[in-house]
Amino acid sequence: MKRTLVIAIMLLLAGTTFAQQVASRAKALRMMSFSRPEYQIKDIKVYTDTMTIISLSRNVIYPFGEWTSVEQYITGNQLSWYRDQGYRHYYDSMEVSVNRMRRYDDSYIDLYYSIWTKKVELLGGYIADPDVKLDNGLQVGMAKDDVFRVFFKRYPRSYTSDIAVLKVVSGAGEVAEIYTFKGQRLRHIKIETAYKYY
Repeated sequence: MKRTLVIAIMLLLAGTTFAQQVASRAKALRMMSFSRPEYQIKDIKVYTDTMTIISLSRNVIYPFGEWTSVEQYITGNQLSWYRDQGYRHYYDSMEVSVNRMRRYDDSYIDLYYSIWTKKVELLGGYIADPDVKLDNGLQVGMAKDDVFRVFFKRYPRSYTSDIAVLKVVSGAGEVAEIYTFKGQRLRHIKIETAYKYY
C-alpha cells in the first residue's frame, strides 16, 4: 500500500512539473506574437520568475548607443561620471585599456575601445541610478509595465505579473541585460558580457 502511494505521488509530481513546463512554453510562444519587430526577438523562455528574451537587435549589444570614443560617450549623455582608467588582463597575456565610468551611488559601466569594431564596447555594468538612461529609454524606477512595453506591443498582464527578472540576451550570447524588479518598479539593471575577442 505504501509503495503504491509513493508511486502515485511521484507520478503526480512528474505530471505537475511537465504541465508547468508546457504552460511556460505556451506563455513564451504567445509573448513572441506580441514582440516588437525592431528587437528581432527569436526566442523567449520563462522559468519560474525569470523571463529570458533572445534578441538580434544591435540595441542589446550597444545599450548606451554606438560611440567611437569614450570621450564622445561622456560628453554625449550630459551626466557627470567619475572616470577610472586602467588595464585588465585577458587571455593571460593580453592587456586591454578599460575605462570604468562611475556614478555616486555605485552605478558603473566598464568600457573599452575595440580596434576590431572601431567602437566603444561595453564589458559590464550595474545601474541603480535613475538618472542613467539606456538608449531605448529604459531607466531605473520605471514601472514594470513600461519596461515590458519597450519589447512588446501588447501582452496579457497576467503573463508578466510573477516575473521578477527580465533577461535580454544578444543572439550570440555575448551580451546580457538583466532587469530586476522589486514589486512593480525596475530596481536595477545589470549588464554582463562574454566577449571572446578584443
